[in-house]
Amino acid sequence: MLTKERHDLILQMLKQKRAVTVTELTKELEASESTIRRDLSALDKEKKLIKVHGGATALEDEFISFEADVATKSVLNIQEKHAVGKYAASLINKEDFVYIDAGTTTETMIDYIENNGAVFVTNGIAHARKLIQRGCKAYVIGGELKLSTEAIVGAEGVSNIKKYNFTKCFLGTNAIAVDQGFTTPDIEEALMKQEASKRSHITYVLADHTKFGRVSSVTFENLSDACVITDYVTEEKYKKSTIIKEVLK
Repeated sequence: MLTKERHDLILQMLKQKRAVTVTELTKELEASESTIRRDLSALDKEKKLIKVHGGATALEDEFISFEADVATKSVLNIQEKHAVGKYAASLINKEDFVYIDAGTTTETMIDYIENNGAVFVTNGIAHARKLIQRGCKAYVIGGELKLSTEAIVGAEGVSNIKKYNFTKCFLGTNAIAVDQGFTTPDIEEALMKQEASKRSHITYVLADHTKFGRVSSVTFENLSDACVITDYVTEEKYKKSTIIKEVLK
């Protein structure tokens, strides 16, 4: 297959899925990983996509109305997610009553949580399992299960959150912009995040650098209403809008 053909097919897949992994591309295009990585680097330089660790995403200045599934997102920006998750876990004290949002970035923080007596509530199925495996006391929010993100959502989920008062909550996000704030494609997930933040003394949003400068369908929090934990951020305008902790700078 010619290089131009591969590039066209990669961009076509991105247009459909908005995020692709190197593994997916090697299988679909029957090419080696080194070839695919060179293709992604070339397309990134041409500003036709954004190359990330493990794959690529569509251009960040496009409006995001999609959500990749857990399997796709879990292999993107792994190093950055773990750096963010490790720092987030260090903020949890033994007296804390903590809400952890569903999502691949928030899930990484559980690998670094010590069983120090803190109590956890989550709407993530995988998150609850990992917390229990680490010996932590954890509760799962009841409600409708959204298969693609393995998250509990819906009116029942929002209602269940309302009875809690958290010391800290850790949320994921699909996009971050100064004017639109923290956004996500799904209305029901946005409502869950919004209610959890409302019920929390301090809200932290966990996001790698690729989430900045992007906008999705539903705003769940203003930028100034939450602290951001990220690997790094290049534009000063975000630092002027809220508290940002860069863990890999």
